Amino acid sequence: MIARHPGWAFTFAHPAHFIALGFGAGVSRFAPGTVGTLVAFPLWWLLGPGYSPLELVAILVMLFGVGVWACELTGLHLGVPDHGAMCWDEVVAFLAVLALIPNEPLWQGLAFLVFRAFDVVKPPPIRQLERRVKGGMGVMVDDVLAAGYTLIVLALLKRFVL
Repeated sequence: MIARHPGWAFTFAHPAHFIALGFGAGVSRFAPGTVGTLVAFPLWWLLGPGYSPLELVAILVMLFGVGVWACELTGLHLGVPDHGAMCWDEVVAFLAVLALIPNEPLWQGLAFLVFRAFDVVKPPPIRQLERRVKGGMGVMVDDVLAAGYTLIVLALLKRFVL
């Protein structure tokens, strides 16, 4: 077990580590959650256009499930259940946001800023949920709420401002 910040050797030591650390984005010592969120963009550009909405839902559910497993195991190996270097939760949650907003740079950039704000601030009930739900599910689920808040804000902006 290591409680320090994981490096590349840890990232490649197990497939779960590689996934939980967002393909290595979590190795960043500066804002690994933000770097992990950025990983969602190239994944979206590769995945998004080629799938129907139903197929995208299935892919996102599968990625969420893989994340629960990967974050659970990686948290055990790190000795910290929700280590800051684990950023697969941001990747999957932001992919869901990208799937539901207009596929335009303005909306994507705005979504990125709003999502990061909610993920950092963790307004109720996000922080409470994060404290109650443990393990891999706890790591993944709070970012789903941040994604939901992001979509609400963007819908309100679209309706009343833009």
